[in-house]
Amino acid sequence: MLQALSKRHSMPICEGLVRCCVMEAAFAKELRMGFQSRCPRPLLHVNRCASFVSSAPSSASVARKVEAVGLEGGLDFKGTVPEGIGKTRLDAWLAGQLPLVSRARVQSNIRQGSILVNGKAIIKGSYVLRPGDVVECELTGWAPVDANPEDIPLDIVYEDKHVIVINKPAHMVVHPAPGHSEGTLVNALLHHCELPAMRYSSGSTPKNALESPSVDDSEEIDEEALVGTVTTLSGPPPVIRPGIVHRLDKGTSGLLVVAKDEYTHAHLCDQFKARSVRRSYVSLTCGVPSLKSGRVEIPIGRDPRDRKKMAAISASGSSAGRSKSRTAASRFRVLEVLANGGSALVEWRLETGRTHQIRVHAQYLGYPLMGDDTYGGTQGAALSQLLPKTLAANHGSLRKLISGLQRPCLHAITLGFQHPRTLEELDFKCAPPQDFESAWRTLRQTS
Repeated sequence: MLQALSKRHSMPICEGLVRCCVMEAAFAKELRMGFQSRCPRPLLHVNRCASFVSSAPSSASVARKVEAVGLEGGLDFKGTVPEGIGKTRLDAWLAGQLPLVSRARVQSNIRQGSILVNGKAIIKGSYVLRPGDVVECELTGWAPVDANPEDIPLDIVYEDKHVIVINKPAHMVVHPAPGHSEGTLVNALLHHCELPAMRYSSGSTPKNALESPSVDDSEEIDEEALVGTVTTLSGPPPVIRPGIVHRLDKGTSGLLVVAKDEYTHAHLCDQFKARSVRRSYVSLTCGVPSLKSGRVEIPIGRDPRDRKKMAAISASGSSAGRSKSRTAASRFRVLEVLANGGSALVEWRLETGRTHQIRVHAQYLGYPLMGDDTYGGTQGAALSQLLPKTLAANHGSLRKLISGLQRPCLHAITLGFQHPRTLEELDFKCAPPQDFESAWRTLRQTS
C-alpha cells in the first residue's frame, strides 16, 4: 500500500505525524496493517504524455576564453588563464572551466600527463597557474550510453506535471551505464513520459563529488553531485534533459523523486545540497546495536584496499585517504529487537547522502545489514548472531531465510521535500516490499 501526505509547513526531524510514523510501535503496527492509507486528499495525477521541458546549455556557462569541443566520452579543451586570478591550482581552475566534468576526472587526466600548460605536460594538480598561461588538454572519458524507452511497469506514488515519485523495486539500476543500458529506471521513465531514445553520459559529474564504485552498486549520489546528462539521439541541436536527482543502490528498494523539467531539477538539487530533503530508511541488521539510538559521523571515502568499495575513514587513516573522504552523518534508531537479539529493525535518517552511506555506517558500528555481502553482512555474519540466541528447532528456517537473501535488507521508506513549483511541503511513505517484510516477520516470530 502506498501513502502520500502533504502539508503547508515544515517541521524539525522526528516531529509530526508523518516523520514519526516509523518509530517503534507505530512502525510495527503500520507494517502489520500494510500501511493503510490515511491520505487527506486524493493524489494529483497527470497524463502519461507529460514531457520534460528542454533547454540547451548556454555557451557562456561552459567557459570564458575557452574553446571546448565534444561532450561525450572525451573533451578537447584550450583556455588562457585571465589576469587578476591570483594563486590558483591547475585542477581547481580547469574543473571550474568545465562544469560538466568532475574534478576527480580532471585530476586523473593530470596524473596521466594529458594536461599541457604552455606546451609542457604537468602531472600535479597542485601546480599553480599564472595569468596568461595557456592550458590545453584532451580529456579521456566514459563512452556515452544509448537509453531506449522500455515498457517497464513503474510503481508511481505521486505524479504531477513537474515531479514524479517512484517506489523503486530492488534489483533495478537507476540510470544506464556501459554494460548496463537496459532495464533501468531511466529506460522506464522514457517510456512512461513518451520521450524518444536518449544518450546518457555517466561521466558528467560535478567537481568534489565522490565517484560511484560501480553501476550495479551505486548508493545515493552525493548531494553536491548531479547525475550525468541525457541527450536526445536525433534532431539537432542536442538537448540536455535533467531528470534523476538522486539515486538508490541497485539492491535498495523505496522512494525516489524525479524531476520533469529543468527548473524543478535545479530546485530539487538545491534542496539536496542544503540537506533539507527528509529521508528515512529501514534495515535489518546482523545483531542489535548497543545504543537504542544515536548519531554516526565519520567521513566516507574510497576503500584503500578495494577500490570498488567505500569505507569509513578514521582520523588515524592515511592523509591521502582523509583528503579524498567526505563528511558523512547518519542518525539511527532501533525500532524492534528481533530473534532474541540476533537482529534488529533499525531506522536510519540521512543528514548527508554519501555513496553507500548507511551500509558503510552500519558496518562501522559493527552491525552490518543482512544480505550485504559487500559490507560485512554475509550469511556467516548473520548466522553467527542468530543461531546462538535462538532455539535449535528454528535454525533450519533461519538458515533458509539467510541463504535466500538476494540483496541488502534496506528500504527507503519515507521521502519529503518542498515542491519546487507550489512550495508545498510533501511527504511520502511506502511499505517495504515482500522480501523485506517476509524476512522481518520470520525474525520477529523466531525465538
